[in-house]
Amino acid sequence: MKNPFRILTLFLSIIYAQNGLEIATMVDERDVPKDIISKTTMLLTNRKGKTRTSTILSKSSNNGSKQILWFLAPLDDKGVAFLKIEHDNKADEMRMWLPAFKKVRRISSSKKGDSFMGSDLSYEDMTSRSLEENRYKRLEDETLDGKDCFVLEVLPNEDIKSTYSKHITWIVKESLIAVKEESYDLGGGLRKKKKFFIDSISDYHVINKIFVEDVQKNHTTTLTMEDIKVDSGLDHSLFQEKNLKRLPRN
Repeated sequence: MKNPFRILTLFLSIIYAQNGLEIATMVDERDVPKDIISKTTMLLTNRKGKTRTSTILSKSSNNGSKQILWFLAPLDDKGVAFLKIEHDNKADEMRMWLPAFKKVRRISSSKKGDSFMGSDLSYEDMTSRSLEENRYKRLEDETLDGKDCFVLEVLPNEDIKSTYSKHITWIVKESLIAVKEESYDLGGGLRKKKKFFIDSISDYHVINKIFVEDVQKNHTTTLTMEDIKVDSGLDHSLFQEKNLKRLPRN
């Protein structure tokens, strides 16, 4: 059962929130599962309508700051694995296991704008945004698909060397979860449109589908999460480089 005092505090904060940072802080502090396991289908569609589908097993904890995933299909990608460990006081760790080359490739910060496995998600898109690394401006509230939303302009600080100049994010007031985002390149042009679809699982609001469109490349990525399990008690020792090579049976 959720803490009723925290729910009341959150409700009052929503009513009296005045600025972007306060809203971003509420989003950062909302109740989330301790860990999430899911089987994800990733559908890539290019400008000619040609598609490619992959199946991925994902395990994450600590609000996604630790994540390991393995490609199960197609056959030429089977066994490829990715590990992400985010840190508060040093650079994040990201590594890819490439079984065809029998090597682990480290993803450096200079490569965070690169595409993840040919998708419209960059490595930067796959990491959390630290409150301290961005500035937030509250824009005029909007109604989106019948839901009242906060609208935030998120401006990355110069020292983090983001590949984006800003994001515009729509956050549902009731659930404090983002449902739409527009990301702009360093020249100020619209680069990506993102939509997030939400399901309720064990009293949590959990994303079960993500749609990303790279408007400059006319290319899309759809991630559909199935068999979602929360609070499974994942062992933190799972998130180690050696486990990239250990493709789970399920």
